[in-house]
Amino acid sequence: MEYIKLDVSEHIATITLARPPANALSRGVLSELDEAFTQIEQDNDVHVVLLMGEGRFFAAGADIKEFTEVEDGAMFTKLALQGQDLFDRIESFKKPVIAAIHGAALGGGLELAMACHIRLATEDAKLGLPELQLGLIPGFAGSQRLPQYVGRAKATEMLLTSDPITGSEAKTLGLVNSTHSEQALIEDARALAKKIAMKSTVTTRLTLDLLQYSIDEQYKDGAKREAELFGLAFDSEDGKEGIQAFIEKRAPKFQNK
Repeated sequence: MEYIKLDVSEHIATITLARPPANALSRGVLSELDEAFTQIEQDNDVHVVLLMGEGRFFAAGADIKEFTEVEDGAMFTKLALQGQDLFDRIESFKKPVIAAIHGAALGGGLELAMACHIRLATEDAKLGLPELQLGLIPGFAGSQRLPQYVGRAKATEMLLTSDPITGSEAKTLGLVNSTHSEQALIEDARALAKKIAMKSTVTTRLTLDLLQYSIDEQYKDGAKREAELFGLAFDSEDGKEGIQAFIEKRAPKFQNK
């Protein structure tokens, strides 16, 4: 695979996002992630999955440059639904998935991390959904998962301001399970993965299956609606301006239409 690395050792499959410098979630990355999870699903030697990023970031967001190749909102909605299908697959995966977050998990990067079963982060990692800064909205169910972890009020603040929070604040809010130093993050994540890998894969799978019942139908309806509005935001003049401004590395000039 071109954009990710997959290694299996001691019953742990390590998936590394390897698309520097930002590990942006392009369609190619998402496709290879799906392929990696297919391989892991079929490998009985794998008991736990560890997801991490190479270089400075976990994943700094979606690949905004690819957005310029999208012709209309309908295609944008389709893209969102494809991403949601993958992240739903990760959330309902029959083997535990642990995200080790360093540097930044923004936009699609945070949406990917929130789909994992357990999240570890460095104390100074940046986590957020800055899509409104680009004249867009989240598309991979971020608006639906974030309130489950940080509460509706904090999620509203994070979404409307585009301001990220630190790993330490994310732990306090319940968005991540624990925080670690930059040096210890991966070692601690592997230690946790090894601890879980020692359990019976049968009871681990049954437990993960039970946890799926905590996801209600309202979430599913909200995620579908998010994808529809993702396309609507792209079709707006402000959405196109936000994307262009990002490409040109300047502040957007929104006309509120």
